[in-house]
Amino acid sequence: MVFEQTLAVRFAYPVHFTRDAFDPTNPALAGAVSRLEPGRRHRLVPIADAGVAAAWPRLPAMLDAYVAAHGDALALVAPPLVVPGGEAIKNDPDAVGRLHRHLHDLHVDRQSCVLAIGGGAVLDAVGYAAATTHRGVRMVRVPTTVLAQCDGGVGVKNGVNAFGVKNFLGTFAPPFAIVNDERFLDTLPARDRRAGMAEAVKVALVRDAAFFEWLEAEADALAAFEPAALATLVRRCAGLHLRHIATGGDPFEQGSARPLDHGHWAAHALETLSGHRLRHGEAVAIGMALDALYAADAGMLDAATAERVCRLLERLGLTLWDEVLGRVGADGRPVVLRGLEEFREHLGGDLTVTLIAAVGRGVEVGAVEPARVERALGRLRARAGRS
Repeated sequence: MVFEQTLAVRFAYPVHFTRDAFDPTNPALAGAVSRLEPGRRHRLVPIADAGVAAAWPRLPAMLDAYVAAHGDALALVAPPLVVPGGEAIKNDPDAVGRLHRHLHDLHVDRQSCVLAIGGGAVLDAVGYAAATTHRGVRMVRVPTTVLAQCDGGVGVKNGVNAFGVKNFLGTFAPPFAIVNDERFLDTLPARDRRAGMAEAVKVALVRDAAFFEWLEAEADALAAFEPAALATLVRRCAGLHLRHIATGGDPFEQGSARPLDHGHWAAHALETLSGHRLRHGEAVAIGMALDALYAADAGMLDAATAERVCRLLERLGLTLWDEVLGRVGADGRPVVLRGLEEFREHLGGDLTVTLIAAVGRGVEVGAVEPARVERALGRLRARAGRS
């Protein structure tokens, strides 16, 4: 005898694009937290990225003032807990446990709201802790980097690294709401602003040729971090990412296809092999250039388009070579090729790599030929002028 039960669960979360989210006159955050129960006072537990805390020393006072102005909807449970930013928090095996202890000590319940303020790595780790507290407590994300605001911070994934594998532990748990505050980008280091743009190039390559052409037209303004251009990049990239989650048919990645992971098989390997010296966006830029040259070598993509991809990334200030690419293993093969096996495991068993057949059109392939990868690496090395 077999019983089959089908469940349909609707997830909905608003994504606000605003400036000065913690200005008491800005209703975005209070409205996001209280939207389902407007007559209730919601307990707010803030957790902040150490990099944000350093750049914004008045953040605790700003939160105090904001909550005081919205006291009918919000109650601040504690001052912001400051946690390490970047891959440090995702590589620390005790970090999630400390977050669990913090939420436990503050008597967080499922109607409380964790407010995560930081870059993508902090959002990932705090999201994992929130999703595994009481089987899931509400979390509002305030992404503070270009990468998080336009890509990872608007998605449904959380996780930390373990056993030397990126995002080995994690959950699919949509946030309760997202508040993208462009003001945080003003104080972001240039390297992080630049790295975040790589994800916009990725989404454009796979999904939107017009967006790619806009990136080409605005490349100089973006490379100079012109605020209006950067804000447009974030909004357009986030919109494409959200549309994919909603309409792609596999938001929790139950299958093997992950069409928005173009350039990522190499990127994940590069991050690990470099000891996370490379930012995620920097590694993705290299991965996309490598995949473009590979696709051209395989006859899937014309050489002129592969050149456009590489040229745009370079115009944005991204570097397309790193010494890790030149490392060779005992088998004589580039060590970056190990990323293919890790990527296969991460997908759930079958290797599916998204390449591009044209700007705006991604194509999934089930095999990658090592010899072609080596030729593509040679072209990247020559492009960078490395001997």
